[in-house]
Amino acid sequence: MDRRKFLLSSLAVAAGATARRAAAEPLLRFGHRQANMVTEPGPAVFDLAKQIHGLQGVELQVYFKGATLCDRDTLAAYRSAARRTGLTIPSVAGVWPPDATLLQPTAEENLRNAIKVAESLGATTILAACFEQNCPQMDRESSYGPVVALLQKVSGAARDAGVTIGMETSNTPADDRKLIDLVARPGIQVYYDLDNVERYQHTGQAVPGIALLGKRIRQVHLKNEDRLLEEHGRVNWADAAKGLAAISYSGWLVFETSHSGPQQCIEATVKNIAFVTSHFVA
Repeated sequence: MDRRKFLLSSLAVAAGATARRAAAEPLLRFGHRQANMVTEPGPAVFDLAKQIHGLQGVELQVYFKGATLCDRDTLAAYRSAARRTGLTIPSVAGVWPPDATLLQPTAEENLRNAIKVAESLGATTILAACFEQNCPQMDRESSYGPVVALLQKVSGAARDAGVTIGMETSNTPADDRKLIDLVARPGIQVYYDLDNVERYQHTGQAVPGIALLGKRIRQVHLKNEDRLLEEHGRVNWADAAKGLAAISYSGWLVFETSHSGPQQCIEATVKNIAFVTSHFVA
């Protein structure tokens, strides 16, 4: 083999190895919750997000401080801002209007409305929160049965819209798994918030819950109150990142960290992205 052919062959081998490594490595996608980035609603949140290196999306709230995404002009303004900044809207949260919950008769209407909003924005996940007295008790069929039936009922509309409903609860990971398995619809999964698991006194269950839930996890919230993820808190985020890598998690990682202002939001989020990336190894 002459030198030229040898060099070309070597380059091809190296390129193939690089491609294989790239295919094997997870593509991490980071977003941030709108309501933790800014104090007031509005598309300007995308301009702040654009300044954060490594951030690819913003999770919006359907209802946020008196504002709503339920009118056409507002939706158009958010879509335009996302396109202008090259950012994604991976998910919508805040789906309950004031005083509404998952356990009230209006829940179906609220979920169907959120599905329409998500579809209009190009979001593929809806965060449906239910905590404490508004959360189904998984040891009582009279409590969880109506919720299972409701989620099964709306799952078709979610599927048709290309949307998955992620349930974020105050229950244990085992109870989350039970709920999802009872619903038994691919469009109903878990929106996993490890800090909430610990905050609701399921001590020590957050990180092991990753493996327990596995492919039922649709999306993940990352937060440590107003501290960096690398600092001490309820969750060991280095272990959590490794746990997510171990199940080959490839969904969005959305920050829900509290910030003191725009500049601190930028600086802290860049550090948090680097921290998670460095520990996301199986």
